[in-house]
Amino acid sequence: MGEIHKVRGYRNMLGLNQSEMGKIIGCSKQAYNNKERGRTAFSDEEKMKFKEKLLPLFPNITLEDIFF
Repeated sequence: MGEIHKVRGYRNMLGLNQSEMGKIIGCSKQAYNNKERGRTAFSDEEKMKFKEKLLPLFPNITLEDIFF
């Protein structure tokens, strides 16, 4: 459950809603919602796009920090 809250927290820090974050990583709002809730997994490519968006705020952030 912690992973879900971390992903949501980072998205909120960026000031983005689920629809906006879905567009950034390349999926629909519903698909993003399922990923954020842990129903479906983020692909490696989606994880990288999410991380790239966070780098200006957290220059040393890792995928492990966000998703695990």
